[in-house]
Amino acid sequence: MPGNEFGHPEWLDFPREGNNESYHYARRQFNLLDCDHLRYGQLYRFDRDMNWTEDQYGWLAGSQAFVSAKHEEDKVIVFDRAHVVFVFNFHPSKSFQDYRVAVEVPGKYQIKLDSDMEMYGGHGRLDRSTEFFTQPEPFNGRNHSMKVLTCTL
Repeated sequence: MPGNEFGHPEWLDFPREGNNESYHYARRQFNLLDCDHLRYGQLYRFDRDMNWTEDQYGWLAGSQAFVSAKHEEDKVIVFDRAHVVFVFNFHPSKSFQDYRVAVEVPGKYQIKLDSDMEMYGGHGRLDRSTEFFTQPEPFNGRNHSMKVLTCTL
């Protein structure tokens, strides 16, 4: 799947041999971005900013990611790639204050992309100016760690 159908209300199928080169399902509805009562504009802004973040930090082209946490009960996944730390909280109702995450590179970390921002349809609970400082405490296979706040979806 090429990924074009992400967030799209209808099935997309571009012309190919398997559908007799049909254009019948090959239409995108870009007008949905302007519908304030739908969330396509929020999804678009998040996708745009995620791509901007990749342009700035190059995490897709970085070496293999290191997954330091896959916590089933907390529903939290933490990994780092190209000196960028990703923290995902998929818990339906529980946020975590001072959640310890493992990092290899010591220093100061800041939030660069936050899916909880109001412009993406979130609640705006995180302060993007917050600085997170590592401690020389080994954790989950990394030499350093820091404490962060994670929010529910």
